[in-house]
Amino acid sequence: MDVIVRPTPELNGEIGALSSKNYTTRYLLVAALAEGTSTVNYPAHSEDSDAMRRCIADLGAVLTEDEEKIVITGFGRRPKDVKELNVGNAGAVLRFLMAIAALCPEVTFVNTYPDSLGKRPHDDLINALGQMGVEVEHREGRLPITIRGGVPKGGKIRVSGAVSSQYLSALLFLTPLLEEDSEIEVLDDLKSKVVVGQTLEVLEQAGIVVHASSDYMHFRVPGGQSYQAKTYTVQGDYPGSAAILAAAAVTKSNVKVHRLAEQSKQGERAVVDVLQMMDVPLTHQDGTVHIQGNGRLRPVEFDGDAATDAVLAMVAAAVFAEGTSRFYNVENLRYKECDRITDYLHELKKAGADVEERQAEIIVHGRPSGLEGGVEINAHYDHRVIMALTVVGLRCKKPLVIKDAHHVAKSYPQFFDHMITLGASIERVE
Repeated sequence: MDVIVRPTPELNGEIGALSSKNYTTRYLLVAALAEGTSTVNYPAHSEDSDAMRRCIADLGAVLTEDEEKIVITGFGRRPKDVKELNVGNAGAVLRFLMAIAALCPEVTFVNTYPDSLGKRPHDDLINALGQMGVEVEHREGRLPITIRGGVPKGGKIRVSGAVSSQYLSALLFLTPLLEEDSEIEVLDDLKSKVVVGQTLEVLEQAGIVVHASSDYMHFRVPGGQSYQAKTYTVQGDYPGSAAILAAAAVTKSNVKVHRLAEQSKQGERAVVDVLQMMDVPLTHQDGTVHIQGNGRLRPVEFDGDAATDAVLAMVAAAVFAEGTSRFYNVENLRYKECDRITDYLHELKKAGADVEERQAEIIVHGRPSGLEGGVEINAHYDHRVIMALTVVGLRCKKPLVIKDAHHVAKSYPQFFDHMITLGASIERVE
């Protein structure tokens, strides 16, 4: 499916934020690792969360679901012996389950997205699993990947955090189930520390004890633990909502987004602070962000590592700011569904934006009068790119055509419905 985004000067209305994809996938996993029955209230419905549902069911969890919840009877430390798992294009799901697959005799993760997830590296996690006595067959760190485990060993484990924090999270899910105590040392820098905080929060709720240093570079994990069956409630999703909020910021708007907790540990909550720094008129109280935009924005400088999945939406807003914005410490954007620096900026330039890239920076010279548009844009199979380019299309003089826009369903299947509800001029083309 392609979409045509036409100039839209005003947005009005209110929506409820989607449930968090990050929390949903983590709650589903800890429920599957428990021996007993857990309930996950208000789970996200997206391709990523569906991939986790499908894979934990293949591994032996029993799931029943209605409109408001999923009830899961877990397999504990004894997943079913399966030969293949298909995570689709879900990188976090792949990495978490590569660790859990170490409890199985042999599991192959197949490659169904060779032009997206199939290009992403997983060497750092593969190296860490090797230290635990797990044999991994792979193609230069990429899919397809076969895990030959059975009895992984704890002890001292080193893992790099320079590319992704998901490798560390994967080890934190696995090591409590091992017989031995584990010490995990993070090498190099650790990207997306805020997301590691989400993993630790979920582990604590599941009854798991992890001793973490204040900088998240050293962890002690007692072995012989068991995940407890619990009831979890998923909070609203800031990463997806970032694009909605950015869209309201760049237009004349009166938009409310509900279910966005002020005290959330999601790093992407920073999008609210960044928009305030850009002089966007907004309030945030009682779980509702209310934007009354006028389309005028100041430039901003921001360390994007704290809010990785909101950076593209922030950049989309900065495209129309009155001056030059800079988003730094964002190199890990290069290792997502696509290279979210080079690929995204290439498409922005096609639409008429004045942007520059460095290895770990995005520089945006704002054009408050709007962009020319009138071009066809490549989405690069990336849901965040699709949402951010939609925001840009609202302030183009001529329509933008976004190719393969159905990939937005990876995290936010209702995105275009919500945008149209708010008044955006968007047409789907099958």
